[in-house]
Amino acid sequence: MRKLIVFLFFTSVLSIQLNAQNTEAAQKLLDEVSAKIASFETMTFEFDYVLENRQEKIKQETNGSVTVSGDRYKLLFLGAEQLFDGEKTYTIIPENEEITISSPEDDSGFGINPSELLVFYKTGYAYQWDIKQNVKGRPIQFIKLIPNEENREVKYLLLGIDMRTKVIYRLIEIGNSETRTTLTLENLRTNIPLNSDFFTFDDSKYPDYYINN
Repeated sequence: MRKLIVFLFFTSVLSIQLNAQNTEAAQKLLDEVSAKIASFETMTFEFDYVLENRQEKIKQETNGSVTVSGDRYKLLFLGAEQLFDGEKTYTIIPENEEITISSPEDDSGFGINPSELLVFYKTGYAYQWDIKQNVKGRPIQFIKLIPNEENREVKYLLLGIDMRTKVIYRLIEIGNSETRTTLTLENLRTNIPLNSDFFTFDDSKYPDYYINN
Protein backbone atom coordinates (compact mmCIF):
# COMPACT_ATOMS: atom_id res chain seq x y z
CA MET A 1 0.00 0.00 0.00
CA ARG A 2 2.85 2.37 0.90
CA LYS A 3 4.55 1.66 -2.44
CA LEU A 4 1.31 2.52 -4.23
CA ILE A 5 1.04 5.84 -2.38
CA VAL A 6 4.67 6.70 -3.21
CA PHE A 7 4.08 5.77 -6.86
CA LEU A 8 0.96 7.93 -7.08
CA PHE A 9 2.79 10.83 -5.43
CA PHE A 10 5.69 10.76 -7.89
CA THR A 11 3.29 10.27 -10.81
CA SER A 12 1.40 13.37 -9.68
CA VAL A 13 4.61 15.38 -9.33
CA LEU A 14 5.81 14.24 -12.77
CA SER A 15 2.45 15.20 -14.30
CA ILE A 16 2.65 18.68 -12.76
CA GLN A 17 6.20 19.12 -14.05
CA LEU A 18 5.24 18.01 -17.56
CA ASN A 19 2.25 20.34 -17.61
CA ALA A 20 4.46 23.22 -16.49
CA GLN A 21 6.98 22.41 -19.23
CA ASN A 22 4.20 22.22 -21.83
CA THR A 23 2.81 25.57 -20.69
CA GLU A 24 6.27 27.13 -20.80
CA ALA A 25 6.91 25.75 -24.30
CA ALA A 26 3.55 27.07 -25.51
CA GLN A 27 4.23 30.50 -24.00
CA LYS A 28 7.69 30.62 -25.58
CA LEU A 29 6.33 29.75 -29.03
CA LEU A 30 3.55 32.34 -28.76
CA ASP A 31 6.10 34.98 -27.71
CA GLU A 32 8.15 34.14 -30.81
CA VAL A 33 5.05 34.49 -33.00
CA SER A 34 4.15 37.85 -31.42
CA ALA A 35 7.69 39.15 -31.95
CA LYS A 36 7.68 37.99 -35.58
CA ILE A 37 4.34 39.65 -36.31
CA ALA A 38 5.37 42.88 -34.55
CA SER A 39 8.40 43.10 -36.85
CA PHE A 40 6.21 43.52 -39.94
CA GLU A 41 5.32 47.05 -41.02
CA THR A 42 2.50 45.75 -43.21
CA MET A 43 0.78 42.40 -43.74
CA THR A 44 -1.66 41.25 -46.36
CA PHE A 45 -3.22 37.81 -46.54
CA GLU A 46 -6.22 35.88 -47.79
CA PHE A 47 -8.27 33.60 -45.56
CA ASP A 48 -10.81 30.80 -45.74
CA TYR A 49 -13.58 30.89 -43.14
CA VAL A 50 -15.67 27.83 -42.29
CA LEU A 51 -18.51 27.69 -39.77
CA GLU A 52 -19.78 24.20 -38.95
CA ASN A 53 -22.21 22.57 -36.55
CA ARG A 54 -22.56 18.87 -37.28
CA GLN A 55 -25.47 18.38 -34.89
CA GLU A 56 -27.47 21.06 -36.68
CA LYS A 57 -26.12 19.96 -40.09
CA ILE A 58 -24.83 23.48 -40.78
CA LYS A 59 -21.75 24.23 -42.82
CA GLN A 60 -20.97 27.64 -44.27
CA GLU A 61 -17.81 28.46 -46.19
CA THR A 62 -16.54 31.80 -47.42
CA ASN A 63 -13.29 33.68 -47.88
CA GLY A 64 -11.83 37.13 -47.68
CA SER A 65 -8.66 39.18 -47.58
CA VAL A 66 -7.02 41.59 -45.15
CA THR A 67 -4.33 44.26 -45.25
CA VAL A 68 -2.97 45.45 -41.89
CA SER A 69 -0.52 48.14 -40.84
CA GLY A 70 -0.27 48.70 -37.09
CA ASP A 71 -3.85 49.03 -35.87
CA ARG A 72 -5.14 50.18 -39.26
CA TYR A 73 -6.69 47.66 -41.60
CA LYS A 74 -8.77 47.05 -44.72
CA LEU A 75 -10.93 43.92 -44.69
CA LEU A 76 -12.84 42.45 -47.64
CA PHE A 77 -15.36 39.88 -46.41
CA LEU A 78 -18.92 38.73 -47.17
CA GLY A 79 -19.21 41.05 -50.15
CA ALA A 80 -18.44 44.13 -48.10
CA GLU A 81 -15.44 46.21 -47.08
CA GLN A 82 -14.42 47.38 -43.63
CA LEU A 83 -11.81 50.07 -43.21
CA PHE A 84 -10.23 51.34 -39.99
CA ASP A 85 -8.09 54.46 -40.40
CA GLY A 86 -6.86 54.57 -36.80
CA GLU A 87 -9.78 56.67 -35.55
CA LYS A 88 -13.00 55.50 -37.19
CA THR A 89 -14.32 52.25 -38.64
CA TYR A 90 -16.08 52.42 -42.02
CA THR A 91 -18.24 49.46 -43.06
CA ILE A 92 -19.11 49.75 -46.75
CA ILE A 93 -21.88 47.52 -48.12
CA PRO A 94 -22.24 47.94 -51.92
CA GLU A 95 -25.33 45.71 -52.10
CA ASN A 96 -27.28 48.15 -49.92
CA GLU A 97 -25.35 51.26 -50.98
CA GLU A 98 -24.83 51.97 -47.31
CA ILE A 99 -21.88 53.01 -45.17
CA THR A 100 -21.76 52.78 -41.37
CA ILE A 101 -19.22 54.87 -39.49
CA SER A 102 -18.45 53.80 -35.93
CA SER A 103 -15.87 54.31 -33.20
CA PRO A 104 -13.16 51.67 -32.63
CA GLU A 105 -14.57 50.53 -29.30
CA ASP A 106 -17.74 49.35 -31.07
CA ASP A 107 -17.90 45.71 -32.07
CA SER A 108 -16.72 44.87 -35.57
CA GLY A 109 -19.60 44.46 -37.95
CA PHE A 110 -18.10 41.15 -39.11
CA GLY A 111 -17.12 39.84 -35.70
CA ILE A 112 -13.48 40.05 -36.77
CA ASN A 113 -10.93 42.67 -35.79
CA PRO A 114 -8.06 42.13 -38.23
CA SER A 115 -5.63 44.31 -36.29
CA GLU A 116 -6.01 41.93 -33.34
CA LEU A 117 -6.52 38.72 -35.30
CA LEU A 118 -2.91 37.63 -35.05
CA VAL A 119 -2.22 38.79 -31.47
CA PHE A 120 -5.56 38.33 -29.66
CA TYR A 121 -4.23 35.35 -27.70
CA LYS A 122 -1.75 37.42 -25.66
CA THR A 123 -4.26 38.00 -22.83
CA GLY A 124 -7.24 36.14 -21.41
CA TYR A 125 -6.12 32.58 -22.08
CA ALA A 126 -4.24 29.70 -20.49
CA TYR A 127 -1.97 27.77 -22.86
CA GLN A 128 -1.37 24.09 -23.50
CA TRP A 129 0.95 22.38 -25.97
CA ASP A 130 -1.20 20.32 -28.34
CA ILE A 131 -0.82 18.14 -31.44
CA LYS A 132 1.54 18.68 -34.36
CA GLN A 133 0.36 18.05 -37.91
CA ASN A 134 1.89 18.02 -41.37
CA VAL A 135 -0.35 20.18 -43.56
CA LYS A 136 0.62 20.25 -47.23
CA GLY A 137 4.23 19.70 -46.25
CA ARG A 138 4.14 22.39 -43.57
CA PRO A 139 4.84 21.49 -39.91
CA ILE A 140 1.92 22.99 -37.97
CA GLN A 141 2.15 23.01 -34.17
CA PHE A 142 -1.15 23.61 -32.36
CA ILE A 143 -1.46 25.46 -29.07
CA LYS A 144 -4.67 24.98 -27.09
CA LEU A 145 -6.06 28.21 -25.67
CA ILE A 146 -8.41 27.88 -22.72
CA PRO A 147 -10.37 31.10 -22.08
CA ASN A 148 -10.72 32.70 -18.68
CA GLU A 149 -14.03 33.05 -16.85
CA GLU A 150 -14.94 36.22 -18.77
CA ASN A 151 -15.03 34.44 -22.12
CA ARG A 152 -17.04 31.32 -21.44
CA GLU A 153 -18.95 31.46 -24.74
CA VAL A 154 -15.91 29.71 -26.17
CA LYS A 155 -14.95 26.24 -24.92
CA TYR A 156 -11.41 26.44 -26.28
CA LEU A 157 -9.37 27.43 -29.32
CA LEU A 158 -6.63 25.70 -31.26
CA LEU A 159 -4.00 27.99 -32.73
CA GLY A 160 -1.95 26.35 -35.48
CA ILE A 161 1.51 27.83 -36.00
CA ASP A 162 3.78 27.17 -38.96
CA MET A 163 7.02 26.12 -37.27
CA ARG A 164 9.12 27.14 -40.27
CA THR A 165 7.92 30.75 -40.44
CA LYS A 166 6.63 31.19 -36.83
CA VAL A 167 3.43 32.74 -38.20
CA ILE A 168 -0.16 31.68 -37.53
CA TYR A 169 -1.60 29.34 -40.15
CA ARG A 170 -4.96 28.27 -38.70
CA LEU A 171 -7.32 29.23 -35.89
CA ILE A 172 -10.03 26.80 -34.77
CA GLU A 173 -12.66 27.97 -32.29
CA ILE A 174 -14.88 25.46 -30.49
CA GLY A 175 -18.00 27.02 -28.98
CA ASN A 176 -20.03 25.66 -26.09
CA SER A 177 -22.80 24.89 -28.59
CA GLU A 178 -20.31 22.64 -30.45
CA THR A 179 -20.15 25.16 -33.31
CA ARG A 180 -16.71 25.06 -34.88
CA THR A 181 -15.27 27.97 -36.81
CA THR A 182 -12.02 27.58 -38.71
CA LEU A 183 -9.95 30.43 -40.11
CA THR A 184 -7.08 29.43 -42.41
CA LEU A 185 -4.57 32.01 -43.59
CA GLU A 186 -3.15 31.82 -47.08
CA ASN A 187 -0.73 33.82 -49.25
CA LEU A 188 0.71 35.93 -46.45
CA ARG A 189 2.88 38.77 -47.73
CA THR A 190 4.72 41.20 -45.50
CA ASN A 191 6.23 44.68 -45.72
CA ILE A 192 4.38 45.46 -48.94
CA PRO A 193 4.58 49.20 -49.79
CA LEU A 194 1.17 50.91 -49.54
CA ASN A 195 -0.03 54.26 -50.84
CA SER A 196 -0.25 56.96 -48.18
CA ASP A 197 -4.05 57.08 -48.60
CA PHE A 198 -4.57 53.30 -48.56
CA PHE A 199 -6.43 53.41 -45.23
CA THR A 200 -8.15 56.76 -45.88
CA PHE A 201 -11.91 56.86 -46.36
CA ASP A 202 -12.98 59.06 -49.27
CA ASP A 203 -16.72 59.75 -49.25
CA SER A 204 -16.54 61.28 -52.74
CA LYS A 205 -16.24 57.72 -54.10
CA TYR A 206 -19.74 56.94 -52.78
CA PRO A 207 -21.98 59.85 -53.87
CA ASP A 208 -25.22 57.84 -53.80
CA TYR A 209 -24.58 55.87 -50.62
CA TYR A 210 -26.50 56.40 -47.42
CA ILE A 211 -24.03 57.17 -44.63
CA ASN A 212 -25.03 56.10 -41.15
CA ASN A 213 -22.81 58.10 -38.82
